[in-house]
Amino acid sequence: MIRAFSFLAALFSISAAHAQTATSTVATASTSTTSTAGNLMQVTLGLVVLGLMAAAAWALRRFNTAKGHNAAQIKIIGGVSVGNRERVMVVEIADQWIVVGVAPGRVNALATMAKQETTIIHDAAPSKNFSSWLAQTIEKRNAQ
Repeated sequence: MIRAFSFLAALFSISAAHAQTATSTVATASTSTTSTAGNLMQVTLGLVVLGLMAAAAWALRRFNTAKGHNAAQIKIIGGVSVGNRERVMVVEIADQWIVVGVAPGRVNALATMAKQETTIIHDAAPSKNFSSWLAQTIEKRNAQ
């Protein structure tokens, strides 16, 4: 009895699967033209949106003049490292120098002063290359 029941169940599932395949084939044939046209429209619209985004990015980069205007008013005069990640810097803004302490995630104004004239101090004439500097250093060391 169980054998007959399993045989009937298998036969029923095979016939149901065959009927569903035949029905889906007919439905696919009628909707394949609509789905193809819909897919083509969706891809075209996506490409248009990407093109507009690229054009907007190019236009913002090309015509953004505010960045260049403000950059000329602030100038870094000098700086020295006082730790692994800390620095003390002198920044010129308009006619004023501001001494600033810079650390990761933090910037503090330490002092302000009037703009001063800068002079370049040359310690010694730089040697032409490393090998000549090394030879001079070895000679000085051996002479002592």
